[in-house]
Amino acid sequence: MNRTERLYALVDELRAIAPRPRTVGWLAARFAVSRRTVQRDLQALMETGVPVRNAAGRHGGWFVDRDGTLPPINLTAAEALAVAAALAGAEDGTPFSAAGPAAMRKLAAALGESAAAEVRALTGRIHILPARTAPDVLDAVEQAVARQQVAWIRYADSAGRTSEREVEPSGLLAAAGDWYLLGWCRSRSAGRGFRLDRIRAAELRDEPCVPRPIAALDHGLAQRARHAETLRSLSDSSRD
Repeated sequence: MNRTERLYALVDELRAIAPRPRTVGWLAARFAVSRRTVQRDLQALMETGVPVRNAAGRHGGWFVDRDGTLPPINLTAAEALAVAAALAGAEDGTPFSAAGPAAMRKLAAALGESAAAEVRALTGRIHILPARTAPDVLDAVEQAVARQQVAWIRYADSAGRTSEREVEPSGLLAAAGDWYLLGWCRSRSAGRGFRLDRIRAAELRDEPCVPRPIAALDHGLAQRARHAETLRSLSDSSRD
């Protein structure tokens, strides 16, 4: 077993018994390596972001947070290419794209050499222009949607007029190359769609909210959201 195989096997072993721990001595015997080698491997896993933890004490040892990892997933070559294309096509400024490069590296590492080479060749042919959404704005919007918390935003309409809003986020919508934050605008007491590249500033409020379904935001929004031009009009109407 080479080191790469052993690293994957270590995670699988710890995940299989989580949340119970394994000692370094037990892992060393299991993989027929020295305790020092196991310590180096576990440290390497931690540095790459794998949620491997160490608990001290008589019944302590190393364990993995099962909520922070996924079990092994067997992808066909076609499925791997589909995932790779989606990751490569995610603009730097689109929601939740920050973790894309790390996910791509893990995908390539999990594939056989021929499949990994095909993935690298495919992603090398995909080119995306940088997005226009500011990183701090994107981070606040991502957290608001993921945590279901109220967001404060400073928004500019199509004419450049700005206004400040408090939004109860319901979700994100992509249409015709643009991303929108959908939610209940407290300032207008109505459902609104805010184009991310028009949000000039955003902050996460320490206030939870219950996401409203699109139909509850606007009875016609669910239908209109299927058409990019109508959605643009909805975003522009945020100035009223």
